[in-house]
Amino acid sequence: MDEISWREDGRDHRARWRSESGAPPPRRVVIADDETRAADAYRLACEGTALLWRGDFQNARQLLTAMARRIDRPPRRRKRKLPEPSQVQAFHLHRQARAQRARTLAMLLIPFDSGHVIPLRRAPAVQDACTEAYGPDDQPYVTSLRELLGLIGAHEWREKGVPISALGGDRIHPHYGVFSPVRGEYVDLVAEAPLPPTKTAFDIGTGTGVLAAVLARRGVERVVATDLDPRALACARENINRLDMAEQVEVVQADLFPSGRADLIVCNPPWVPAKPSSPLEHAVYDPGGRMLRGFLDGLADHLEPDGEGWLILSDLAEHLGLRTRADLRTMIESSALRVVGKLDTKPVHPRAADPDDPLYAARSAETTSLWRLRRTPPASSDDLTSP
Repeated sequence: MDEISWREDGRDHRARWRSESGAPPPRRVVIADDETRAADAYRLACEGTALLWRGDFQNARQLLTAMARRIDRPPRRRKRKLPEPSQVQAFHLHRQARAQRARTLAMLLIPFDSGHVIPLRRAPAVQDACTEAYGPDDQPYVTSLRELLGLIGAHEWREKGVPISALGGDRIHPHYGVFSPVRGEYVDLVAEAPLPPTKTAFDIGTGTGVLAAVLARRGVERVVATDLDPRALACARENINRLDMAEQVEVVQADLFPSGRADLIVCNPPWVPAKPSSPLEHAVYDPGGRMLRGFLDGLADHLEPDGEGWLILSDLAEHLGLRTRADLRTMIESSALRVVGKLDTKPVHPRAADPDDPLYAARSAETTSLWRLRRTPPASSDDLTSP
């Protein structure tokens, strides 16, 4: 495991470094406490110097908020107006800015004693949240306050769960690092789409297991839910057991498809064909559209002859200029599939209605669709001999 080093009280110190985002340990570390000013902390963080906190925990949170306010200040207006960037340029500039923001705020560090205990005044008990993300740990370490706050937030969501209208208000409890179904439009599409005669269904890339649960609640006798991520598999199994669906839903580890065929195969792949900047972004960003292509390429071979595949996909990538509708149509047709229906819905998340959002033009035009796909019938002998 990586380590960080610093000098304190005339002595050299070392500690293990933890980062679920995959951030490398900072090279320069200084001590900070309740006397540290936000302006100084922000300047050091921008220069790549991390601040290891030795003061009151709640004051550290206030300092992080003050640093974030400095980052989020609107830029000064330029005297000469520059050309507006294209949607693709706006997307990449936005991601660069968000990544830089994350790196800067991650420079405020919190020490941990063994057992995930924070040795600071007014520090909360975070053992449960850290154990859920990191597992048990009997050694000291250091992580960023920003990451810790993410762990605490994820623990709270896991405790209270997300109510799902398609499950009659029953709750899905997301684990840390597993995409939460807070954007319910894709779940509602699966709940409302006309269900073909279905005894067996596959849910590809199940995540929390929410779509598998919806299919089971709709009366599908057997659902096989797949994922590669151990966290997602544990999360889905826990949710399926909570909902008393273990006899209907089997959760298995697989890269896309399980063995066999199904009457219905459902997949909600990552929507944006771009490289994730951290492991936690894999639910949104998929380099080159790997999962989308893999699902379409393998769908026909895993469907029963009269089976149906449901692809749930946002068109945000199209509005950002990262993929075209023609590209998607070509992928479908080249996979020996045809479209037999499509259901559309508009997202209701706040950023879609925020004109100050850098990607507002794309977000406000976004539509999430459920594409109903079937195998393309083989060409008849008449088709092969006709001029």
